Formats: sequence, C-alpha cells, structure tokens
Amino acid sequence: MSAPPAGLQITTVLGIGPVTSGADLCALITATKIHWPDGSTGFRDGDIVVVTSKIVAKAEGRVVVAQSRDEAITRETVRVVATKSTPRGTTRIVQTQHGLVMAAAGVDASNVEAGHVVLLPVDPDASARELLAQLRTTTGQALGVIITDTMGRPWRLGVTDVAIGAAGILVLDDHTGRVDGFGRTLEMTMIAIADEIAAAADLVKGKIDGSPIAVVRGLGQFVTADSGPGASAVVRPLDEDLFPLGTAEAIQQGRATAAKNRRTLRQFSDVAVDDDLIARAIAAAITAPAPHHTTPWRFLALRDEPIRAKLLDAMRERWIADLQATPNAHPDSINKRIERGNILYDAPVVVLGFIDLGAGAHQYPDAARNVAERDMFMVSGGAAMQNLMITLAAEGAGSAWISSTMFCADVVTDILQLPATYQPLGALAVGYAATLPTPRDDRSSGAFMIPLVD
Repeated sequence: MSAPPAGLQITTVLGIGPVTSGADLCALITATKIHWPDGSTGFRDGDIVVVTSKIVAKAEGRVVVAQSRDEAITRETVRVVATKSTPRGTTRIVQTQHGLVMAAAGVDASNVEAGHVVLLPVDPDASARELLAQLRTTTGQALGVIITDTMGRPWRLGVTDVAIGAAGILVLDDHTGRVDGFGRTLEMTMIAIADEIAAAADLVKGKIDGSPIAVVRGLGQFVTADSGPGASAVVRPLDEDLFPLGTAEAIQQGRATAAKNRRTLRQFSDVAVDDDLIARAIAAAITAPAPHHTTPWRFLALRDEPIRAKLLDAMRERWIADLQATPNAHPDSINKRIERGNILYDAPVVVLGFIDLGAGAHQYPDAARNVAERDMFMVSGGAAMQNLMITLAAEGAGSAWISSTMFCADVVTDILQLPATYQPLGALAVGYAATLPTPRDDRSSGAFMIPLVD
C-alpha cells in the first residue's frame, strides 16, 4: 500500500444515462473523460471507483416483474429481523441471502417501469471483481471498486451508503495492537474503510439527479494488488450479533421459547442470586389462574437462615423413616434416594411454594366435591410454580423442583409454624447452572394427544 495521502478528492462520472440489461459498465465508465477538482483528468493508480448497486443490478438483468414490492421483498428475505407499522405502511428490516441486514431486502421500485422492481446483484463481491478486472485492463491503472447500497442505521436517523460489494480494496482497517498517541495499545478498534468511502462518495453522487458513479482519489493506501476480501468481510457473523432481532420480534421469540428454556438444574455455581430476581419470579408466579378469583399462593425464600437447615434435616429424617418402613427397602437404595435431596442443601436459594386452602376454597357436604375443590387449588399452585420456574429460566437462572415437602406437609407446617390450611407445592432449588444442561430430547406433541374414540 502507498503512503497516506495529503488530501482527498471525489468526482463523478458524467453521462452514464439509462442502464439496461447487458450494459457494459466498464465501457460506460471509461467513455467519458473524468475531471478532478484539482484540474487533472483521467484515472491514476489508487483511484477507487464507487458504483451504485442499482445500475449493476440493471446491467445484470436483476429487474423483475412483481405484482407488489412486498412480494419481491418476501422472496429475497432469509430472515425477518424487525417490522414497524406506520400510517404509510409496514417497514421490514430483513436479512438477505448475502447476509446483509437492511430495510426491504434492498428491493427498489424507484426509477423503474411500473410493475417492476430492481433486486440487489446476486453476488455483489463477484460483480465488483468482474468490473475491477475490466477497468484495470482498460485503464492500465491499479484501481479499486466498491458497489454501494443505501441503509439506515440502528439508533440513528437518516440513511447513508455502505459497501455491499468490493474488489481491490482493503474493506476493514484493523487498528488492534497499534499504539495511540498516549502510548496505549488499541484492543478493539476496526475502521470500516469501504463503508466510509461509500458514504463519502454518495455526497457527490446524489440520490435523485446525480451520477450513479463516483471516483475517489487519495486513499491509494487501501487499494490492494489482488481482489481482496470483498465487502462480505464487513458483515458481522450472526453468532456475534448482540441485536439479531428487533424488540417486538425478540419479545415474541422469548414468549415462544420460554417454556422450553426451563431446564432442571442439578449443580449450581457460586454466583449469588439477587433478591430482586426472586421477587420478580414470584410476581410472575402469582399471575397464575386461580379458583373463585382468589389469591391463594404463598412463598417462602430461604438462603442461609438456620431454619433452612433445621427444616431440611427434619424432612430428611421423615424421608428415611418412610423409606425404611417400605417393604424390601435396601439400605443402599435408601441412601441413593436420600442423596437426591442434597440439592436443597447446596442451592443458593430454596423457594417453598404453598397453596392456602383457607384463602377461598369452598366447603361442600360431600367428600367428592371437597377433593375436587382441593385438586383445583393445587392445579392453580402448580401453574404458579411453573410460572416461577419459567421466569427464572428467562432471566438466566435455573431451578430444580423437589416434591419432598408434599410428602411431609405436617413437618413443614410445624417447623415453619404455618397454618394447617397451607398445602406444600414442593421446594425449588434456585441458582445459576454450574454446567450447561444437556440438550432436551425432542418430544412430539402427537404422542401426548388422547385420540378420540368413535
């Protein structure tokens, strides 16, 4: 690369005129003598030719018949990133097959016959390489080529031109490892050179009556001998994108995947669980459906309070006694089952859930309806516990539901001095995963559907 320039000049290529399918862009660009602000003419080594993608697309026959622009956008879309409805219509931010994230997939209905739209070039980098080879052969100069299109920017008003295709130019200038004027080593600074050149060139090309082609002089240090990496090197990989979806789409995806993201954790890290997280999870829990418009849910969060160990020890003693009273119970089997309860000792937080049958449960003269009434309240409690676990998972925490409190309700209510109307719903071991859970097995909903009997 050459030394940095003393100045920067940008000029337009005049007289291009309408471009149709099969047009020779190289011939159009070199047919007119180029005049520079300093009075010089023609091309020099290091000049960069900046071409609007629309004329490249037209030359390549990318003008297609379309009953509506929306239909064409749908065909060109790989992934919808965001949508925005306004009185003027719906704007779609989408990802194209090129990897570009832009409004309307780059589909353009302006400056084209009615009933037609212009699509982006199939491979803008390949188009740039072909044009570069022709220009270098024709002019004998070491030029660079950038193909541009217009994009908006997140959190910024207005549009600007960016590079969607490039050849013979360094598209990114990585400053990582360089030392600034204060002796500090730069760690993350990367300049989008091709995009900056595209935007600068658009200032002289213009959007309405200007030329679709400009030439930039003074940045020869970025022109390469070979075709270079292409503008595709500027596209951020999806797995590195911190904002892969619009707000509405991210919320919808969260809703759709929330239940599946709840996983049972067996080992927890040392990361502390904030009280606010527990409070938010409980606030979500109490949105569960409830019988008779009641609010029967009750929760107790235990951390390192002495009563937690006292309760768990008492529950363990009851569990051992129950297992020992089971016919043919083997000591090894008993020990293995008891060890499963260790998670309640190890978890950063244990949340105990209850349904208070005294908070609105009806009493009936027959046992059958009283049992159904209790079951109805317990189902509401189960919904609340599920809400709680899903919310924890949505915020990056996890849980394990342990049913043991339901098998020794008298022990729990006695030690915690709770009313006898409190029915335990199990205990949640809450914390952050020490290791990622294994992938969930796929389950077909059809396997759980009860077939109708004729």
